[in-house]
Amino acid sequence: MGVPLSKDGCPRAVFDPEIPAADRALLDTAPERLVAAHLPVPPRPRPGRATIAARVLWIPPFAFFYGVLPGGWIRAFFIASLDQDDDNVFRWGRASMLAMMVTPAVQFALILLGQGEAAALLAAASFTGWVAGTLRHLREPAAARAARERHGRYLLPGDFDRPAARLLLRAQRASDAVLGSAAHTEGLLDDVENTVVLPRQEWAIASALAEQTRLRRAERPERLSPRVRALLEPQRRALELSVASIVERIEALEAYAEHTRELDDAYREWEFVRRLPEQNERYRELLAATVRDDLAREEIERLDDGARTARDMLREAVGGAVRAGHALAP
Repeated sequence: MGVPLSKDGCPRAVFDPEIPAADRALLDTAPERLVAAHLPVPPRPRPGRATIAARVLWIPPFAFFYGVLPGGWIRAFFIASLDQDDDNVFRWGRASMLAMMVTPAVQFALILLGQGEAAALLAAASFTGWVAGTLRHLREPAAARAARERHGRYLLPGDFDRPAARLLLRAQRASDAVLGSAAHTEGLLDDVENTVVLPRQEWAIASALAEQTRLRRAERPERLSPRVRALLEPQRRALELSVASIVERIEALEAYAEHTRELDDAYREWEFVRRLPEQNERYRELLAATVRDDLAREEIERLDDGARTARDMLREAVGGAVRAGHALAP
């Protein structure tokens, strides 16, 4: 299921299903970095001169301390002395901590063995690695980069005016009803690729509603002459037709959700009937022992008919829901 609807009744953010999974995961974990599509693309961060100068001054000593000197040992002993959790020691990652601990020890061993040049090469490589790692850590965060590069391929509540938001909310509720249904969970709708079709439908609906919102928000003079209004009439009519088309698509989605709810009811009834064979057997034995043969046979057949009827109802409900789902596919 998608991101839950907001508690204030606003629609949730909508993402283009074609966004790569890695970027989508980044965007989901950092919603505060998302920028509404109707706003300008966020600029690529560029450090100022003061920032560059500060980095030039502190990065080399930092890399020398941890990459050449036994800074890792000093840091580990210092944190341990604070009686804090062990996770704080590995806050920079276990690989980095291991490198900080091992590199100075290896350098010291090489010096004792008379391999000064090898120790110097190891120190230089470690220093270079720490400089590169620090610069990589200071670059634009991955989530911010994804939000900037994928700008326009996700839509936020601010991209919709009130009429559009209400329609999008209807579509999202219908989609959530299908994806949260027992029919979907139990695989009764496997013939309809809900996890593919529904996000694609939601994105298509949201994109159209966002464009309608942009057109309605376009600045126009408050007072227009009849002649100018006549010129704008085709635009107004086109917008109305577009809205009507989206409403029809949302109604189809809601019909699919309703069929799914009916299928859920039928499935629950079928599950209830499926658990009754033992009780039915008891009733059969009771009837066979207490009433005439012809009446007992009639009542036993009625029990069997009830089970078959429940099964047929489930099959009919599955067929109706699947047909409604296929109607959504382009």
